[in-house]
Amino acid sequence: MRRTLAFATAAILALTVLPTASVMAQGRPSDDDKQRQEAARKKKRDQEWNQPAAPLPALRNAGPCPYVKVLYDAGRYMQFKDNKEAAANVEYTGEIEGISSGCAYKDNEPIKMQIDLLFGLGRGPQGTDNKKVYRYWVAVTQRNKEVLAKEYFDLPVSFPAGADRTLVRESVSGIVIPRANLDTSGANFEILIGFDVTPEMAAFNRDGKRFRVNAGAPKPAGAAGGQ
Repeated sequence: MRRTLAFATAAILALTVLPTASVMAQGRPSDDDKQRQEAARKKKRDQEWNQPAAPLPALRNAGPCPYVKVLYDAGRYMQFKDNKEAAANVEYTGEIEGISSGCAYKDNEPIKMQIDLLFGLGRGPQGTDNKKVYRYWVAVTQRNKEVLAKEYFDLPVSFPAGADRTLVRESVSGIVIPRANLDTSGANFEILIGFDVTPEMAAFNRDGKRFRVNAGAPKPAGAAGGQ
């Protein structure tokens, strides 16, 4: 399923559009200012009039793309009946199993990104319904700093008849990250992804515990599930 979101919000602009390091003095421009202005005019003329006869390949990014990763505490979804951690009490599970991403930006343009996700979703012994709505989020952050924007998405799933596991692909586009200036590269930002988990689920993930439904394999008589 394709998702579209726009992270080019006022909140991001306020955080990423930083003041310039120096301010031009008032009054008549200096010789250096005149030279810079003339150089800028010449560059613009060259771009407008000195076009090559053959088309050039697409421009590469001005720098690296933002780093995309799954937040460890929210990378898995583990729902237990009555919050009792046991293989026999598993209702529904989820895991972000794959991520691919790409970005594009040049000159002083904002960074535009698309992310493709692969979810592995399971129904345990206590999952009585073959339908389940999971929820996940995508957040843009300044690298190792505060969250600039975050958006949640519902992921409705129907488990096929006789199956306790399914794979779902999602595509998230429309991620737009403004840049303060030409020197602001994608390396200044991170894209974090995770399930909308409860504090108990986050603690379960943090402790490295695992219960996984056995995909596509019939359960032996009397067996409650797999660990």
